[in-house]
Amino acid sequence: MSHAVPPPVFLAAGEVEKHFPAASRLLPALATALANFSSGAEGGVVQPVRTVVPIQKYSGFLGIMPAYSEKDDALTTKLVTFYEHVTDPAVPSHQATVLLFEPSNGTLKAVMDGSIITAKRTAAVSAIATKYLMPVDSEVLCILGAGVQAYSHYEIFTEMFSFKEVKIWNRTKEKAEKFARSVHGPVQVCSSAQEAVTGADVIVTVTMATKPILHGEWVKPGAHINAVGASRPDWRELDDDAMRNSVLYVDSREAAIRESGDVILSGAEIFAELGEVVLGTKPALREETTVFKSLGMAIEDTVPAKMIFDSWSAGS
Repeated sequence: MSHAVPPPVFLAAGEVEKHFPAASRLLPALATALANFSSGAEGGVVQPVRTVVPIQKYSGFLGIMPAYSEKDDALTTKLVTFYEHVTDPAVPSHQATVLLFEPSNGTLKAVMDGSIITAKRTAAVSAIATKYLMPVDSEVLCILGAGVQAYSHYEIFTEMFSFKEVKIWNRTKEKAEKFARSVHGPVQVCSSAQEAVTGADVIVTVTMATKPILHGEWVKPGAHINAVGASRPDWRELDDDAMRNSVLYVDSREAAIRESGDVILSGAEIFAELGEVVLGTKPALREETTVFKSLGMAIEDTVPAKMIFDSWSAGS
């Protein structure tokens, strides 16, 4: 008698939010996954560079991001769409779905909203980089951009670090003002990117820019920059001065030299992967001006997706 394979569970955004792991659990798990990735074959992480399908008629992209973590016993694929010029304000520029499989037999166990996972895990990885690379006694945080990633970065950065001042700039000032009204804690809205960057110890760029919006001449020596936007080979957030005069860390060397316009077009030399810093095989040069170029990796989705599913399973 054959037994039917149980259908996958569908976890909408509300369920994902409810079961999303606290930073105290997520950050160590992500740091371990980054270290495993940078350990090569012995780390047990299998993750090809994402496949990107352009939808030229609509200025959109479909990204496919599979990963397997032997140590987490987790197998996932994320499907993410990105559209540059969404005209309907109700439709986000990025939408994502994560599929979680049973690694032992390939059964699809869960289909879950991937947008919250993407926002929160990206900010968590930036926070890991910042923990290692920011100057000692950092006081001023600058955020360039006021979209979903600005909110997720603000949330975890103000939870983990003790900044005395937070500054924000956005191309559309109204969005920056809305951000300042929406978050808990004082935020200074700046009229220019230069004003926001000047004097900042930690800078986060989370914009839709395709041309540089951050100039190296504005950056305080020894500051740390998390460069999160500009995920295509011909897009930029940072100018050549910012890229070439900083120590450059990335999540994945292979991805950075194929996908990051900031890295490719500046010709900046990659010093280390973040996972190598976690492992201790490369130093965290926090006394230098540093850039962490974050492209996002599939394994960063796998870790929280498994934790969310396990939490949901325990409560159902």
